[in-house]
Amino acid sequence: MTKCSYCGKEYEPPRGLTYVLKDGTVKYLCSSKCRKNMLLKRRKVNWIRKSSHKKEENLKKQEKFKKSK
Repeated sequence: MTKCSYCGKEYEPPRGLTYVLKDGTVKYLCSSKCRKNMLLKRRKVNWIRKSSHKKEENLKKQEKFKKSK
């Protein structure tokens, strides 16, 4: 599994992008969204944190709902 250089997400090798900089360093990117943000030199990845936080909340709600039945 390859790890995205920008957001840290692991993805399958045939997917994603491999970006080679002028100095020869290789950046592995999981999506075009990560590529665009890397080129804009953004540092904070709030959209990753928000989606994972929402996912955790939804899982907790589902567990409470299952227990109440």
